[in-house]
Amino acid sequence: MTDTPAATTATNSTTATDPAGPGDGAAEAPQPRRRPALSPSRAGDFKQCPLLYRFRAIDRIPEPPTKAQVRGTLVHSVLERLFALPRGDRSPDRAHELLAPTWDELSRESPEWAELFAEDETGPDGNAVGWLDGAGKLLDAYFDLEDPNRLDPEACELHVETELGSGVRLRGYVDRLDVAPTGEIRVVDYKTGAAPRAIGEAKALFQMKFYAVVLWRTRGVVPRQLKLMYLRDGQDLAYTPDEDELARFERTLEAIWSAILTAGRTGDFRPSPSKLCDWCAHQALCPAFGGTPPEYPGWPEPTGGEETVLDRAD
Repeated sequence: MTDTPAATTATNSTTATDPAGPGDGAAEAPQPRRRPALSPSRAGDFKQCPLLYRFRAIDRIPEPPTKAQVRGTLVHSVLERLFALPRGDRSPDRAHELLAPTWDELSRESPEWAELFAEDETGPDGNAVGWLDGAGKLLDAYFDLEDPNRLDPEACELHVETELGSGVRLRGYVDRLDVAPTGEIRVVDYKTGAAPRAIGEAKALFQMKFYAVVLWRTRGVVPRQLKLMYLRDGQDLAYTPDEDELARFERTLEAIWSAILTAGRTGDFRPSPSKLCDWCAHQALCPAFGGTPPEYPGWPEPTGGEETVLDRAD
């Protein structure tokens, strides 16, 4: 798909799960409970290690954010704000100007992120100034891959949600959705993380197919292109799915959710040791490392698969 302008521009999406406002003079109505759902991050967790899924989706054990995760969130936020500007104003200089105020806002909302930096720490990411410079380099790499003045996305950071015929509810956030005047859809995802390329790419394609299924079921259109933009190394990957492939992937998601529900009934979320354990924050609680998980609290209601903003940054 070439860079063509979309017919409309938006930056956010609401869904039918949003609570209605209070009536005239009446007490505020209770907010509806959201049904348990599957997100691409939580589906990936279960595929990688069922116990990791439990720790994140059910026990909701806090994990310390990494500087790479927070930087990914910052870069995503800057790119979202960049596309809110009119064409012609989306320049590298303007993106760099957005860095500091965007970081100030994010760090006010999540003060623990600012605590990651010690003024006397050495290295390029040791303090906030050097770390911001690294974020600026990622933005420069973005402009090497694409001219944002050539397109107007339909949406950035778009919340998408649907329920399959089998009853599985899918929920996630798309970094950017481009829709051409001809109706062709392109799903764009920015990658800034430091995961090993082979593992990270497989995980990213799983995520993109997840979004493609949701968009196919909500809009009746198979996305023309799934585009991954790797800002760290200045490369991109484009993939074109077809309807048969998405139907098969849909069955894969249904199988994953069925396995999650089976484990959820019994609490039998077993660890699955792999090289990825080196990056896991929960080794002290994992039986594979001599730990003991907390007592199983039971299947969570009403959620069971929410993504965090750090999940979406990747």
